[in-house]
Amino acid sequence: MKILSIQSAVAYGHVGNSAAVFPLQRIGVEVLPVYTVTFSNHTGYGAWRGPLIAPDDVRDVITGIEERGVLPEIDVVLSGYQGGEGIADVILDAVARVKAANPAAVYACDPVMGNAKSGCFVAPAIPDLLRHRVVPAADLITPNQFELGYLTGTSPDTLESTLAAADAARAMGPRTVLVTSVERPDREPGTIEMLAVDDAGAWSVATPLLPMKANGSGDVTAALFTAHYRESGSAATALARAVSSVYDLLALTHESGSRELQLVEAQGFYADPRLQFEVRQVR
Repeated sequence: MKILSIQSAVAYGHVGNSAAVFPLQRIGVEVLPVYTVTFSNHTGYGAWRGPLIAPDDVRDVITGIEERGVLPEIDVVLSGYQGGEGIADVILDAVARVKAANPAAVYACDPVMGNAKSGCFVAPAIPDLLRHRVVPAADLITPNQFELGYLTGTSPDTLESTLAAADAARAMGPRTVLVTSVERPDREPGTIEMLAVDDAGAWSVATPLLPMKANGSGDVTAALFTAHYRESGSAATALARAVSSVYDLLALTHESGSRELQLVEAQGFYADPRLQFEVRQVR
C-alpha cells in the first residue's frame, strides 16, 4: 500500500506527518509525506518557529512526485490540519490527479477544526471550506464528535443522534465516517468511544478515558484506521486494530509523564495490536 500524506511536520514532538508516518511505516505502508508547514513544535505550546509552506510550493512537490510516474501506485491520499485556505485547492488537485492515474484510489480527510473543550481553533474560513468543498470530495472522513456536529449543523450527543449526524455527513459525499472522542450521557463512567459507519453498518468501541491531552493522537488514529480499512475493507476490523494501537500508545504516554506522544516506544503496538477492546455492531 502507498499513501500520499499531505500534512504538517514538526521537528520536536509528534503531530501531522510527524505523528502519522512512522506508525504507517511500522505496519508496512509506504508513505509519501508532503509537508504543509515545518515548525519547531506543535502550536499547543503557544510559541513555535518555522515556516508555513506556500501552497504553490506544496503543489510543486506533488508535481515532482507525479513526474516520477508514481501516482498510479498511490492507494490513498490522506490530509489533516489545513492551516490556510490555499492548501485545500492543492489537496483537492492532488486527489483529482491521483484518482485520474488510479481510479481505485481513495481520499481520506481528517477535517480538523477543534474540539468540545476548546471550540474551533482554525482560521475562520476553514470550517466552511471543509464543509462545502473538501468533505464532499472525500471517500472517508475522521472527525471527532464536535467536528461532526459542526460539519452537519447538528449537536450529536446520544448514540442515535451521533449515528444520524454520521449519516448526514455521508450524504455530503464520503461513504465512510470514523467519529472519534464520542461522549454520550449513558456511556459507562470513565470511558470514551469511537464509532465507525459505512454502507455495511455501524460499529462502536469503548476504551478507558485517560486523564490527559495528547496532541497528535487524532493524526495517528486517522492514519491507522485509514490504512487498516483500505487493506481489510471492514470498518469493524479497522476500528478494532486502530483503537487498540492508539489506546496503548496513549497509555504508555500517560505512564511516561511526557507531554509528547511516546510514538517510537509504542511501535510494537502498531504492528501487533492486542485487540483488547470489544467492537459492537450498533446498526
